[in-house]
Amino acid sequence: MLKRLGTRLLAGLVGVAAGLLVCDIALENLSISAAGLLEATLVFWVAHIVVQFLALKVLVRQPSIALAGLLALASTIIALFIAVAVVPGLTVHGAQTYVWATLIIWATTATADVVARRTARDERFEKRLDRAERRKG
Repeated sequence: MLKRLGTRLLAGLVGVAAGLLVCDIALENLSISAAGLLEATLVFWVAHIVVQFLALKVLVRQPSIALAGLLALASTIIALFIAVAVVPGLTVHGAQTYVWATLIIWATTATADVVARRTARDERFEKRLDRAERRKG
């Protein structure tokens, strides 16, 4: 279980870093320095986890898949505002840039999470197969 959690946390970091890089390349009104990328990734990642945890635990009693996705999107934009405010190497200009950056980062973190979940599921499945084969043979 600890390995699965570590895999998902690492995937979240990779997803955020990838999203910030894509934003830097694709969005004209967003810029990030090399040092700012590392700092912004860590700040964004921590802020995202904290905001999403608080939203799920405090605001929502029975989350649905749609509501969880909406909260992930909301926590992404809040984390982006926090990262821009805290990290000097990250600048965003304009509301439209914030919207596009939010969508890009949300998509990359969601993709990274899906990959991490599938990897963990595949590893569990392989372990079960190995145990079943050892019992038979």
